[in-house]
Amino acid sequence: MKKVSDIMTRDVDFVTPLDNVYEVAVKMKEDNVGVIPVCENDQVIGVITDRDIVIRGVSEKRPGSTKVTDIMSDDLYTGSPDMSVQEASELMAEKQIRRLPIVENNKMVGIISLGDLSLTKESDNSAGHALSEVSEQRDQLQ
Repeated sequence: MKKVSDIMTRDVDFVTPLDNVYEVAVKMKEDNVGVIPVCENDQVIGVITDRDIVIRGVSEKRPGSTKVTDIMSDDLYTGSPDMSVQEASELMAEKQIRRLPIVENNKMVGIISLGDLSLTKESDNSAGHALSEVSEQRDQLQ
């Protein structure tokens, strides 16, 4: 059975609590990603998504100089590199999340997304289930 460490993205860009929303948006554009972890002393303290920027930033007319900690999501779920791909899929489905920071010894070592799961033969069904669970929750919010 494949482990998360086999498929996770290891080279993950991050910001610190000292950064602002504009800097996050620039990193997202440069890296072509929709999420940036917020780390302090190598520990993940939150994540900021493109959706966070829109919902908690732009729609509330906050300036680009707003601190990332003012709009980040800090209700954080993480995984470990040793967990199976199946366990990660189940956690993501249960918690309704599309991206899961991977932590080892309290330090971020990677991130896994639904896209990563979908590329793994062993987890095709798990990724589909996780995506349907996340999408179902989103449909209920509308």
